[in-house]
Amino acid sequence: MTDRSIDLNADLGEAYGPWAMGDDDAMLSLVSSANVACGGHAGDPETMFRTLSTAAQRGVVVGAHPGYADREGFGRRIIPMTPGEIGRMVAAQIGALQAVAALVPIEVRYVKLHGALGNLAARDADVSAAVVDAVQHLGEELAILSISGTSLERVARAAGAPIFSEIFADRGYQPSGQLVPRDQPGAMIHDPREATDRLLGFLESGLMPVVGGDPIALDAHSICVHGDSGGAVAMARMIRDELVTAGMSPAAFMHTTS
Repeated sequence: MTDRSIDLNADLGEAYGPWAMGDDDAMLSLVSSANVACGGHAGDPETMFRTLSTAAQRGVVVGAHPGYADREGFGRRIIPMTPGEIGRMVAAQIGALQAVAALVPIEVRYVKLHGALGNLAARDADVSAAVVDAVQHLGEELAILSISGTSLERVARAAGAPIFSEIFADRGYQPSGQLVPRDQPGAMIHDPREATDRLLGFLESGLMPVVGGDPIALDAHSICVHGDSGGAVAMARMIRDELVTAGMSPAAFMHTTS
């Protein structure tokens, strides 16, 4: 495991008004890509601007992080919507972030779905198709960052959309390749050492341990550490340090253009 690079990303910009969430400043000194909330599950224009500005200063690539417009549930509940409605919601949120990004300026390079919406698109081909169509209408160069081995990845690839695969350092997996729901045992990995060791094992073997089954093969262009957990900074720092020690160079899967 030498002379390789891989992206390290986090979900950031998830504050809202006076309500704080996570330590974005610290995380932006550790990650190479930042998934910025677009005002749906979290975020507002000022939070977007601050997060995007700091990312630009640090040379961190940014992506849009749209989710259900459900601040009370932090985007972790499915809101009944048709695939078409989901596509239009996603387009509107990406557009909002792109508009704020133009003021920095920094370019939004990719899209990663948040929470319940991301999990739904991971298993529902119609939702995946609506999301891919919306993203493609916003620009041919706008990539999609998808949970590895799921419906969104397959649909995007079939549509010829730029698609990259993501694994999670701090989330448990099911044998299907989907994430363990947060209300079930094994959903979250809170110990930085445990998460780092599992990640290094995966990068060495290509096999991800799962709850209730044999390890599964997954692709990985990017590693996510959730920015909203109390130990996010410590976990991201340990993972980054261990990747470097193992000969892995943290680098964004998309390049900065501004």
